[in-house]
Amino acid sequence: MNSTLALLTATEEAVLVERLVARDEQALRLLHDRYSRSLLTVILRLVRDQELAEDILQEGLLKVWLSIARYDPERGRLFTWMVRVCCNRAVDALRSPRHRFHSDTRSLEIGSAQRASAPSSFNPEHIGVRELTLKLKPRQREVIDLLYFGGCTQAETAEQLGIPLATVKTRARTALQVLAQLAR
Repeated sequence: MNSTLALLTATEEAVLVERLVARDEQALRLLHDRYSRSLLTVILRLVRDQELAEDILQEGLLKVWLSIARYDPERGRLFTWMVRVCCNRAVDALRSPRHRFHSDTRSLEIGSAQRASAPSSFNPEHIGVRELTLKLKPRQREVIDLLYFGGCTQAETAEQLGIPLATVKTRARTALQVLAQLAR
């Protein structure tokens, strides 16, 4: 098969979807053979890591297999729907705290952090922000740590802590008010 995607006709696509809904494993193999290379290319553009892209592709194809009954041909082509499923998986992977931790980890052998000079934008007034958060109540601190130091969204913070989104927003707002008072 060449690297260009040869789309199925609308009729062929409808038959393939019917076979997938009926849990025909041969149809799943056909789907994989027909679309996996193109899907992997799209995922690689987002994550820029071959191993991670391959994992996301497998997760995406599994999700397609499990949720094929929700595919609506009136809303677009099968390939477009699969791209959306895989891209959503890629974005979730990139936003995950685990991915952030591993992508930010550098080898200790490099040692460039020890030799690097302070950037020209260095602003000493920002020193001590982390220490100020230690004066917050523990529940406020965990929200601030995830939101501002962990890079999580409010929804991700709520999910990770197992609390409602409104609670995350309230704790963050209260914590910021306390920090503003402490910084004076």
